[in-house]
Amino acid sequence: MTSPFDAPVPDPAPEDRDARPQYVLPLVVRLERDTPPGRTDALETSARAVLTLLADPRVTGPDGEWAERVAAWEDARIRKVVRRARGGEWRRACELPGLTVSGREAEVRVFPPIPLDGWPKELAKLQVSGTDLEETGPVDAAEAGVPVLWLNPELEMSAGKTMAQTGHAAQLAWWRLDDAQRKEWAESGFALAVRTATPEAWVGLVGGGLPLVQDAGFTEIAPGSSTVVADHPALRG
Repeated sequence: MTSPFDAPVPDPAPEDRDARPQYVLPLVVRLERDTPPGRTDALETSARAVLTLLADPRVTGPDGEWAERVAAWEDARIRKVVRRARGGEWRRACELPGLTVSGREAEVRVFPPIPLDGWPKELAKLQVSGTDLEETGPVDAAEAGVPVLWLNPELEMSAGKTMAQTGHAAQLAWWRLDDAQRKEWAESGFALAVRTATPEAWVGLVGGGLPLVQDAGFTEIAPGSSTVVADHPALRG
């Protein structure tokens, strides 16, 4: 019997990636004016939203209704765009096919990939630039044994940009895991933490063979910038 986690692992850097049809994975964070979520909670929730979509039967199943679009997206550049919504905007976004993942305070809805120039009107009108958040409480050290997505301490990115980067890192870790490891992570609810590395630790993380996000440089930061290392215990040498 085929496991729901037996989705093929795509080539992370095909030579003709830019020549293929380009897709984007939309993510929308709920950002009500009076009750914005904490920054770290939003970053973690965004990463878990990406993983939840990748593990969904509509993606992994042989006849999954989202499988073809996800495959086309993974064959080209892995683009993610985070937009923000509140009130009626959020309610209309939730009427579109997708998945909503909740954190302690944050809510993030992830949608199946769409063509780069094919945004639904309900999402196209949402703001993408300037999405930033503050912490709403102390951020404790990550629990032992929990996968950590380590942020580059030398980069400054908006919360929206960083949410896309943590989603990238989680996806790279997912591709590197075997079937049993994916199943175990899914059964934990995709437990993970997002923390900023110290400058000294960052050097070791980058050189440690763990999944590393290097940004294409379309927004905010220079092309090739290393943004996040996915430190999943199963991937440590």
